[in-house]
Amino acid sequence: MGTHVLDKDLGGLAASARAALVREIAASGAWDGDPLWREAFEAVPRHLFVPYYYAGVRGGYERRWGQSPDPRNRERWVRGAYADVPLATRLRDGELISSSSQPSLMARMLAELRVEDGDRVLEVGTGTGYNAALLAHRLGDDDLVTTVDLYPDITEAARQHLAAAGHHPTVMTGDGARGVPERAPFDRIIATCALTSVPHAWVAQCVPGARVLAPLATGLLALAVWDAGYAEGRFLDTAAYFVPLRGVSRPEPEPARLGGVPQPARDNELFRFLLALTRGSLDPREAYALWEREHRPPRERYGVTVADSGQWAWLDDPEGPYVWPLPS
Repeated sequence: MGTHVLDKDLGGLAASARAALVREIAASGAWDGDPLWREAFEAVPRHLFVPYYYAGVRGGYERRWGQSPDPRNRERWVRGAYADVPLATRLRDGELISSSSQPSLMARMLAELRVEDGDRVLEVGTGTGYNAALLAHRLGDDDLVTTVDLYPDITEAARQHLAAAGHHPTVMTGDGARGVPERAPFDRIIATCALTSVPHAWVAQCVPGARVLAPLATGLLALAVWDAGYAEGRFLDTAAYFVPLRGVSRPEPEPARLGGVPQPARDNELFRFLLALTRGSLDPREAYALWEREHRPPRERYGVTVADSGQWAWLDDPEGPYVWPLPS
């Protein structure tokens, strides 16, 4: 059985599993207002983009492979490819460096990107290529989509997956934090990797009125670009956990030490979001005091401003009183 060719039984299973996944995502309301995204998820087969992946098992990962000689394992591979879960696709020295995101979260992010016909879109974090294929299908023009990833083996595999699905967007190898200036300007930028701050290059490569959607501090930030030097926006209510954006200029943050913080707050997702957003500006006790004083604010009360002079996160109002610098 070839990587992209399923036997008759598995082809039927893939089709029914994809239809079930689409119904599950639709029931979540992810596509409200843009049914064209449902059509994209119905049309693009996820299994083409995950010819193998790693499922978590006790003590590590189990590799599931579309060309396994055992038909039971091939069936497990197909079913897993259409489960509404993230799939680990690249491990290096035991560390996860690339994955296929949870489809329902991808659907929510794509809908929140608010693309319009004719928009030029940059995706940072190519991964398997599945997200780029969905964008290309929705826009109806592969040339409108550019996607970039740091590792050549990832981008080469993504090109092959995309070609198997009938799409040929521009796939670049490079540091995503620098954007892709030779393909700019962009109307939309979407990142499928976690940030500690917004690269200024992204804002500079956007047209006025563009929208940038990116995971930051375990949340999803939606920025409106005013001009090449200024963007501002708030977080959505959705939690988001992604592989970090990698590159020479993107060091990963040190984990916070939570001494003195009550256990219920340590385990609370909203508190941990505040802690991640203000890391380097507030110690955990200060963050906890603020969190309680402000009635445990949800993500939507927070925002980020990106300007030529720097960038900062804020609660409720970009002018303060609660404002924290982000690394540039």
